[in-house]
Amino acid sequence: MGRYKILVVDDEIQNREYLAEVLIPAGYEVGYAEGGKDAIAKMSQDVYHIVLTDLYMPELDGLGVIQHIIESNLNCVGIIYTGYGSIKTAVDAMKIGAFDYITKPFKPDEIIVVIQKAIEYLNLREENLHLKEQLKSRYKFDNIVGNSDKMQKVFEMVEKIAATESTVLILGESGTGKELIARAIHYNSPRGGHPFVPVNCGAIPEELLESELFGHEKGAFTGAFRARMGRFELAQGGSIFLDEISEMSPSLQVKLLRVLQEREFERVGGVRPIKADIRIIAATNKDLDEEVRKGRFREDLYYRLNVIPIRLPPLRERRDDTPLLIKHFLEKYNSGPSNKITDFSKDAMAVLMQYKWPGNVRELENLVERMVVLCDGPVVNITDLPDKILAGSSDGSSCVPQIELPEGGIDLSSAVNEFERTIIMQALAKSGWVKNRAARLLHVNRTTLVEKIKKQKLQKPTELDHLNG
Repeated sequence: MGRYKILVVDDEIQNREYLAEVLIPAGYEVGYAEGGKDAIAKMSQDVYHIVLTDLYMPELDGLGVIQHIIESNLNCVGIIYTGYGSIKTAVDAMKIGAFDYITKPFKPDEIIVVIQKAIEYLNLREENLHLKEQLKSRYKFDNIVGNSDKMQKVFEMVEKIAATESTVLILGESGTGKELIARAIHYNSPRGGHPFVPVNCGAIPEELLESELFGHEKGAFTGAFRARMGRFELAQGGSIFLDEISEMSPSLQVKLLRVLQEREFERVGGVRPIKADIRIIAATNKDLDEEVRKGRFREDLYYRLNVIPIRLPPLRERRDDTPLLIKHFLEKYNSGPSNKITDFSKDAMAVLMQYKWPGNVRELENLVERMVVLCDGPVVNITDLPDKILAGSSDGSSCVPQIELPEGGIDLSSAVNEFERTIIMQALAKSGWVKNRAARLLHVNRTTLVEKIKKQKLQKPTELDHLNG
């Protein structure tokens, strides 16, 4: 606790001495100022965590000291004490930014408790600032993985709109990273220092979603024993992310439309309008044009949300990003002492490049994490991949690796051998490792297939692989 420095500000020496007798044995480092002007001079020369100041002093009083702390944006908190306590002076002190207010005569324990609360507040504020800086760093544009032309266009769009107040609609299949883009927009905007509040409209029951979004007053419905703030209030000054907006009921769509039009809302059971100083970012994995045509989504709300649309491409439309994403996820999950996966083999990478990834980036991330946990390493081979991946996409299209002939040529024997290995593994995966069925798929007899399996030293994936595949 000795690292916390307290500046005691009082024009009477006996008060300064008394506070020193209380604070120094408690482990605090104490400095002294003989008045408000002296305190300002001391704060310009040294760093203090807490300023404990008398209220009434000649020339510059305690309120002036607190005001200096606030206006100078000093990283410390001010606490006022006085023998002439009154509600008005307490209110005045708190209004201008005092952390707390105590009246004389006070016991030593009372002072220590207030100091401890101030330190807890300082630590929490410092932690929040650190987290915000981490978030800003994490959601910088260059930290979102993707070099493909389609993703570069997305990044350019995000960079253009981040500084605006416009409503954004993010469109894309599940797992394409819609929330990641929403956070990038928020944390690179002027609202980045304020809350980012995500809401999954499809995960909250319809009867609870209204209260979750707008809050409710005490007694608004059975079980509403106290008033509660909703996500819109929690997001004040920042952004609210309405994921899976297409799942919102028609009645709630009407209320959201009002928020977009009037920039205000009411709690459930309330009559007082609350201003909505927020940016709305929505997302969906459905075709909202189609939802409007079918009468499941309000047309007027759609046009209010669709001010700036951003479409995230599925992974199958940005295959060139697959190796980059795999490298990124390997770095993320390959940090444990027992994890030693360094790369994927060329044939394994070729299969992953051809797979259609119905779960998109999220599915790829799950696969990499699984391989890091299950594979012995250091390289993930084609035989390590789950049957689902080896079998290709759900429509039965082939995921045979495409081999490009390099300028320096290629070892034909090795290439043919690798191709044979890959295609046999696919046939075995499709047939559930029933060799008769696999042989029919490959138009060879069973004996020939068994010989090739032995030659290639192919082994059936473990039961654990099947469970995870």
